[in-house]
Amino acid sequence: MEVTDRLTIVDLLRVMENRVRKPKQYSRGWIQVIFNRIKEATSRMHGGLLAIFLFTTLVVSLGCSSKEGKEAPLPEVVVASVEQKDVPIFADWIGTAQGFNNATIRPQVKGYLLEIEYKQGSVVKKGQTLFKIDPREFKAQLDMAKGQLGQAKANLEKTKSHVNRYRPLAKQGAVSQQEFDDAVQNMLAAEASVATANAQVEQARLNLSWTKIVSPISGVAGISVTQIGDLVTTETELTTVSQLDPIKVNFPISEQSYLDFAKSAGRLTEQGNVSELGPVLELFLANGSVWPTKGTPFVVGRNVDESTGTILIEGRFSNPQNVLRPGQFARVRADVGVYKDALLVPQRAVSDVQGKYMISVVTPEDKVEVRTVDVGETVKEDWIITKGIKAGERVIVEGLQKARTGMKVKPVSQATFMKQDKTAETGTTAAVSGEVLAPVSDRMDRRHMTELTAS
Repeated sequence: MEVTDRLTIVDLLRVMENRVRKPKQYSRGWIQVIFNRIKEATSRMHGGLLAIFLFTTLVVSLGCSSKEGKEAPLPEVVVASVEQKDVPIFADWIGTAQGFNNATIRPQVKGYLLEIEYKQGSVVKKGQTLFKIDPREFKAQLDMAKGQLGQAKANLEKTKSHVNRYRPLAKQGAVSQQEFDDAVQNMLAAEASVATANAQVEQARLNLSWTKIVSPISGVAGISVTQIGDLVTTETELTTVSQLDPIKVNFPISEQSYLDFAKSAGRLTEQGNVSELGPVLELFLANGSVWPTKGTPFVVGRNVDESTGTILIEGRFSNPQNVLRPGQFARVRADVGVYKDALLVPQRAVSDVQGKYMISVVTPEDKVEVRTVDVGETVKEDWIITKGIKAGERVIVEGLQKARTGMKVKPVSQATFMKQDKTAETGTTAAVSGEVLAPVSDRMDRRHMTELTAS
């Protein structure tokens, strides 16, 4: 046998040794390759007997290494017992905050906007001036109306003097009755003219006063829609002032929720005055925080919306710092009663599979039984199960992906389960690192196997 043949056999023996020591790195598919190389290398030695010997040894090593694996351990899961107790039931509704009073500010006369006299976005008082329109035109109209009033008064005095003069003359027959009657009619017409002139003066005075646009309510004034110099009319919206303390929250609820809410909080009065229920509403903001003060349902809508099947409720909340603003998201919650003997499981134990709710129950024999259940309300991190389980049964909350119907599992604590998961992750990382940073001898073995395959 030549030197190269001896080296090849030595290399093959090293591979066989590693196959026994690290069986996962070499598959059974290498058997035929190794046998062919051994047969070729020893074709000049003992008619291939050595090849058969080495091949037999390799097969035995494969068989032995496959028996070294231990039986797979049972999947570990974390379970929780089904609790049965009385729980308060809360109903949540989505609503929108609205100003208690919202006044849209529009001018009452047409003109050019001269000044914006309020700090936009700030609190204003009732009667405070917000805008000014150029008053010159309206002042001129007032002066003209006053002049017309003066003329009307002068004409009235003239007609009165005629009547006073004609009255004794008519009695003496010095003037005709027709002339006297005409004088009286002229006096009455002059009086009417004076009244008309007075009204025109008052209208002109109002128009002039309306060049100062004031707030009709106290509240927060919005940003001005117009700018100085704009020509505004009675249709132009300038801004909006909203009374924010208290603030309204409007939210629609279903008919059933309304009846449950009214029943739990106490019967309504004959007049339907829900404000007598008191502060029974909680308010949750967009960031999840709870408003510090509870609100009172104040108004119930007149009718149920036929398209949605809901009825509108108006709740009122104290808002002393004007933090809540119109249009703001609001989630309203109310206590609607107590659920007697409710069966509770953690929400993470329930799986939604194509619209059906499934729970994996662990039997006393530690076998998995997957059931379809009916769910009710959520209570914090738990879910009320109305059908499908019994009190005291164990449900899987961690390791659901490992569980199958009829499979036997090993219930462990949460800490043990988390520790096993961390160990598994560390092992995976180490395996990947070991593959990258394998010893030189292992890489040499793989090189030999590659060369054998290429041959």
